Amino acid sequence: MLAEKKAYYEKTGKNLSVTPARYKSEFPWLKEVDSLALCNAQLHLQTAYKNFFRDDSVGFPKFKLKKKPVRSYTTNCVNENIALQNGRLKLPKAGWVHIRQHRKIEEGYQLKGATITQEADERYYVALLYSCEEPVNEIRKAESVIGLDFSMKELYVDSNGNHAAYPHFFSKAQKKLAREQRKLSHCELGSNRYKKQKKKVAR
Repeated sequence: MLAEKKAYYEKTGKNLSVTPARYKSEFPWLKEVDSLALCNAQLHLQTAYKNFFRDDSVGFPKFKLKKKPVRSYTTNCVNENIALQNGRLKLPKAGWVHIRQHRKIEEGYQLKGATITQEADERYYVALLYSCEEPVNEIRKAESVIGLDFSMKELYVDSNGNHAAYPHFFSKAQKKLAREQRKLSHCELGSNRYKKQKKKVAR
C-alpha cells in the first residue's frame, strides 16, 4: 500500500485511498492473513499520512528497515474471535495456542484486541488490550507527607534523610546489560555474531 500511495503522491501531490481488499487478487496469499490485521495496517498507514499532511516536519511515511524489522501485527476482538481460557489464547487464523500468562485478568474487563510480536530472541509475545469502567476511588486525607529525591548512587533519599539502596540483583543485572550492549556495539550490523549478541541483550 505504501509503495503505491508514495508513487501516486510523487506524481500528483495528492493522497491515494487504498484498501487491503484490492491487493488480494494480485497477492492470493493475503486471503490467508487475518483481515482485521490488514485493516489495522491500513489504519496505521492512514494515521502516518494524516500526521505528515498536518505537519510535514514529522516526515513522509517510510518502509520498515530490512535489517531491523518490527515483526508484529495488531488485530481486534470481534464475535469472540479472540479469547483467553485456562492458559490458552485463541487468535484469528491461528486458533488456540498455549501461552504463559503473566498477569491475572480482573472480572469485568472486556477484551478489545491483541498485538502479537516476535522479539529478537525469536519468542512470540502477546499484549492484550482490555477496557474497563474506571472505579471511583475514595480520596483519603494524608496523615503525613514525605518527599523523595532520586539519587544516582542510591534509589532515593527522602526528606527525613533516609536512604534506600538499589536491590542487589537490579544493579547486577544493570552491569551485565551494559556489558552485553557494549559487545553488541562492536559487532558488524547484520552478521551472525550481531544476531547472537542481539538475542543476549534481548534476554
